[in-house]
Amino acid sequence: MEDYNFLIERILFQALGLDLTVERVEMQGGGCINMSVKAVTSKGNFFVKWNELEFEDMFAKEAKGLAVLRGSNTLKIPEVLGIGQVEEKAFMVQEFLAQRPATSQDQTVLGEQLAAMHRMEGEEYGFHQSNFIGKLHQNNEPKKDWLTFFIQNRLNVQLGLAIYQEEVDQAFVNQMKQFLAKLKNMLPESPPSLVHGDLWNGNVMFTEEGPAIFDPAVYYGAREMDLAMTRLFGGFDAKFYEAYEANYPIPPHFDELVDVYNLYPLMVHVNLFGAHAGYLGKVKRIIKRYL
Repeated sequence: MEDYNFLIERILFQALGLDLTVERVEMQGGGCINMSVKAVTSKGNFFVKWNELEFEDMFAKEAKGLAVLRGSNTLKIPEVLGIGQVEEKAFMVQEFLAQRPATSQDQTVLGEQLAAMHRMEGEEYGFHQSNFIGKLHQNNEPKKDWLTFFIQNRLNVQLGLAIYQEEVDQAFVNQMKQFLAKLKNMLPESPPSLVHGDLWNGNVMFTEEGPAIFDPAVYYGAREMDLAMTRLFGGFDAKFYEAYEANYPIPPHFDELVDVYNLYPLMVHVNLFGAHAGYLGKVKRIIKRYL
């Protein structure tokens, strides 16, 4: 870890204007793109992450998304203290959030506050900027209706990328196109809610200041997208869903359509990790069920 101290000191000086000493750095979960550390310094703790300049605008876009989530005054959102570039690396500095074990009450508060966040609505589906989900570009060009946005900005984009990367064959492409043609009779309208966009359990933590969410892929879309993703990898218990339902009732037939909403994150995973990783098989099974 000592090798990172000088880099972190330079990052913190550029971000904060503080000449401080890094006493130690502790590795944090950063996914497959970013290096992430807790920096313990003479002037407090900071969360610092960085990546190669291939993704130089990623943090600027993430910071804007975090600012919009903070503006909802619901869940705890880490404050961004600075972004920039140093030593051929792009970086972001955030306040450090100390995690503690979750209680059943925490899950209740998470459900209540996510429901409140989802009640924040935009005028259209999309966002004022495109951003990233993982290391993939996320197209947030505004659309007037949810079905068009879901097909054009979400599933078609991922299908096109999978074709380009040669992750899928023509038979799959034909099946996906048949499925998309059926969607208009399956997918209900849903208001353009403020959504986290990548709400799996790894992007949620519980702190003394309440439930926190981070690493978003923010846009205005069907809230069912966030709710479906909470069920993709688990980690949310019954108290969460009960509290959400009590504060913003979940639409009828949601349970029947969870897998449809999750086609987007599943296709993202196909494009991030390859068809061999098992996600494409899940996509094929979902599509086959509706054809």
